[in-house]
Amino acid sequence: MPLVDTSTEFGQRVQRRLTEERVIWLTTQGKDGTPQPSPVWFLWKGDNELVIYSQRNKPKVRNIEARPSVALTLNSTSAGNNVVILHGEGRVDEPDSAASDYPAFVDKYAEGISGIGMTPQSFADEYSAPIRVRLTKVRGH
Repeated sequence: MPLVDTSTEFGQRVQRRLTEERVIWLTTQGKDGTPQPSPVWFLWKGDNELVIYSQRNKPKVRNIEARPSVALTLNSTSAGNNVVILHGEGRVDEPDSAASDYPAFVDKYAEGISGIGMTPQSFADEYSAPIRVRLTKVRGH
């Protein structure tokens, strides 16, 4: 059953934001328990899954491998409205599909990829650790 209830105004807004927004804040937990937020590019796979591509040797990868509970937050307005917070379980997969294998990801981030001096293939080579997040809860207003 999908986590995002698109029969509600809130659910429709969450769906639209997960589809259209380019950055989400991924918060993992460091080994000392400190929350570690990182802005990341993501692709919402629909229903209850997001995929994020990371460089292999980054703290977020190590944190998820040791402590898979994560939170994801979309930016709110400057007044603190339009809040969307997601909870989930992350896992770092072996790269069965590179970022360049997802046309939706490449289309969404084409400008950003070229803006950091990369091609879709060089991005996929560098950001080769797929993080899959199974969403378990959504809240906000």
